[in-house]
Amino acid sequence: MMAHSMEIERRFFIDGRSQKPWRDGFKSSSIKQYYLDYDQFKILGHYLIYDSITLVGLNAEEIEIISSSDNLTSRIRMVDQRAILTMKANVSRASAIELEWEIKTDNADGVINLKSFPYVEKTRYFWSGLDDLVWEVDEFEGGLAGLILAEVELSDENQEVELPEWLGMELTGLSNWSNAALAKTLSNN
Repeated sequence: MMAHSMEIERRFFIDGRSQKPWRDGFKSSSIKQYYLDYDQFKILGHYLIYDSITLVGLNAEEIEIISSSDNLTSRIRMVDQRAILTMKANVSRASAIELEWEIKTDNADGVINLKSFPYVEKTRYFWSGLDDLVWEVDEFEGGLAGLILAEVELSDENQEVELPEWLGMELTGLSNWSNAALAKTLSNN
């Protein structure tokens, strides 16, 4: 099943040396994201294939989006025993078109085991703001341990947001702070 959407978000650093209100009774997930080589994807009929592994059936709109893109940032996210395939392309500073599908974990494992892909590990907390917007707060692990980033999804780029006092510098639109860029930096060290 396709989940095609326009993702609009703002991202921020967090100074994690003080209190961490996002941890106080809020839901969290353990996440590991692997960044794939876009040029290894193929569309065969109505199926999206990576290397020789069939991942998902596509509809005509998804085929058009993928076929007309030169390089979608592509990842498999393992989250709480689920596997999610995502392809994204920036549209503006804060917006990206996003294709997302839940895939079989066996197929995800098959792709992940093909080679050593750049990846990030993190715990994601879901914190509800006073304006009822949900903030995703990522505490990174492994080579990025100590880094904490927060993002909030919006309905449009001009939406008013009540910024929590614990936010630091805004990173919206800074591609070198994307999860994909962080994963690639780690893999080059």
